[in-house]
Amino acid sequence: MFTAADLDAIWLTLQLATTVTLVLLVISTPIAWWLARTNSWLKGPIGAIVALPLVLPPTVLGFYLLVAMGPHGWVGQLTQQLGIGLLPFSFWGLVIASVFYSLPFVVQPIQNAMEAIGERPLEAAATLRAGPWDSFFHVVLPLAKPGFITAAILGFAHTVGEFGVVLMIGGNIPQETRVVSVQIYDYVEAMEYGQAHLLAGLMVAFSFLVLLGVYGTQRQGNASFWGPSK
Repeated sequence: MFTAADLDAIWLTLQLATTVTLVLLVISTPIAWWLARTNSWLKGPIGAIVALPLVLPPTVLGFYLLVAMGPHGWVGQLTQQLGIGLLPFSFWGLVIASVFYSLPFVVQPIQNAMEAIGERPLEAAATLRAGPWDSFFHVVLPLAKPGFITAAILGFAHTVGEFGVVLMIGGNIPQETRVVSVQIYDYVEAMEYGQAHLLAGLMVAFSFLVLLGVYGTQRQGNASFWGPSK
């Protein structure tokens, strides 16, 4: 059975993943739209920066975020001047770190969906005198809906499965920064393999359901884009 500490870790993980996913959807949408539409020479460098967490070790990203948000970092100095205090070893520190770490998992599906739309729907909207905002909200967003669903699922799941960045930024504070992955690590260190198996099995089942959801969304997106098969 799950212990009280397990339930606290699960609840905190769900809170973190939900908050991060919502923030990422807001942040990633304009980034993905710009990357999908621009011909600027900055597209390559900015795309590489967005994708950097895919290849960067989590501890490296966590270390630099810890330095930036620490008492001598520029983010830490700013938050202290604003009266917010220091973000490391806090829930909102985990949110910021997770946003950076999961950014490519949200930007790239949205960008791919927007690129797949092409020019014809936007040109058709322009002939009907739709402005840029009208075209974006009434043409682009509905057509890119499968990409947004995939991005939300991947962003949520990736945040749930984080370990290295979370441990670097949040440490291991009960009901504050101890998420499921850290709780499993604690059980393994204490050689309590039964409880570790229980939480790890939950993560395996969750990951499997996430992949089913992503594949199902992609199939539905392809069918809606190309229309019903004949």
